[in-house]
Amino acid sequence: MKKIAIYGKGGIGKSTTVANVSAALSREGIRVMQIGCDPKSDSTVNLTGGQRIPTVLDVIREKGEKTKLEDITFEGSFQVICVEAGGPMPGTGCAGRGIIAAFEKLEELRAYEIYRPDIILYDVLGDVVCGGFAMPIRNGYADRVCVVTSGEMMSLYAAGNIASAVRSYGARGYAEMGGLILNKKGIEGEEEIVRKAADEMETTVLFTVERDQTVQKAEAVHKTVVEAFPESRQAEAYRSLAFKLLEE
Repeated sequence: MKKIAIYGKGGIGKSTTVANVSAALSREGIRVMQIGCDPKSDSTVNLTGGQRIPTVLDVIREKGEKTKLEDITFEGSFQVICVEAGGPMPGTGCAGRGIIAAFEKLEELRAYEIYRPDIILYDVLGDVVCGGFAMPIRNGYADRVCVVTSGEMMSLYAAGNIASAVRSYGARGYAEMGGLILNKKGIEGEEEIVRKAADEMETTVLFTVERDQTVQKAEAVHKTVVEAFPESRQAEAYRSLAFKLLEE
């Protein structure tokens, strides 16, 4: 079972990328579990036809010890297993706590043994790498970490922080850095900017996703590009990225 954590600054296209990778792999018969680790809880929304699924934290608040696996796991497009960790009530608690509670509950309910996914994709908000948000890096939850970024300064700043955290944890035998995924925003000289940043982070640009309007068109109908426009150039790009991640 492969376990990959995809980090990135909020709004950089991280969830769009992860959902399309999940759809591309699952469409080919690969068993995929996608776990959203963002308090916004919208990682899987384009795999579920625009319907937000109950978060693990919300279900635990409501049902406590009576929480069952089917209360927190949902089947999305192409049979992707969808989970949203969720977050605390606004103004209370630590957002990273949702990730920790979700992982503990999935283990307690033997989710990985029951669903037996070939690959788990963690979609993680990466503006801040506090203890909770670093959970996918630690304790064997993820083998590899990739970061979605553009050539914008703030997304590269976040990517640098995440790469630094991965190096720190990697020295203790945890997940390794898998590279940057450039999600282009149309900035002049963007590929060169990100390549230089990758060199400074001692990693590589694993893949480049070109800017394409089919992403917005697919999201307007609450679907991934892979599902809404399977024959498009953008869908083919996501398929290529998906199998690169699988084979790395």
